[in-house]
Amino acid sequence: MELNFDLVFNNLPLFWEATKTTIRITVVSFIFALLVAFTVGVLRSFRIPRIIELFLASYVELFRGSPLLIQLFFIYYGLPSVGIVMDAFTAAVIGLALNGGAYMSEVVRASILSVPRGQWEAAFSLGYSKLETVCYIILPQAVRVAIPPLMNSFSSMLKETSLVSVISITELTRTGNLIYSRTARPFEVYMALGLFYFVMTFSVVLLAKQIERRGTRWTI
Repeated sequence: MELNFDLVFNNLPLFWEATKTTIRITVVSFIFALLVAFTVGVLRSFRIPRIIELFLASYVELFRGSPLLIQLFFIYYGLPSVGIVMDAFTAAVIGLALNGGAYMSEVVRASILSVPRGQWEAAFSLGYSKLETVCYIILPQAVRVAIPPLMNSFSSMLKETSLVSVISITELTRTGNLIYSRTARPFEVYMALGLFYFVMTFSVVLLAKQIERRGTRWTI
């Protein structure tokens, strides 16, 4: 069978629109995931009431211990059974943000715990309060440590958006499936899909290296 990439070029506008949808879902989900990750990660790095620690630990283990696909199904198809209805985009963002936030919170927590204890003692000796120490001394150092794994999480989330096609969002993977069902040319369609995802992921890698290089420069 001869390869025919004309169908890919003919459908480039559809691929482009789907790519923009994928990027939008990824960026919005990642922003919310960061908020969740820093809230949970920071809280779990210090002594907090037992009930709060148990709640946060349960959240992390639940979302890390179950498949993202099941979580998306539960949020979009399961929650309406108890009266919680949302559109597909919102469900996708919530699912990706909660799932990503659970993993990323452990990155934040480990980064904070990696800051030497001497930094705390030096800050207290200079008259900083505990909150000031966290905000001005500990977190800036922890963020530099956390940047590489957090950017890896962004790349993973970008690829995981392919799963939101199951809740009827016309992102890149679903668009490819629709084009394949119409043309019956899987090789060309899925090669194009792979190329789109590779370009986006590789762009994130280059951005991460640039950010990491800048962060390293300030630490020298």
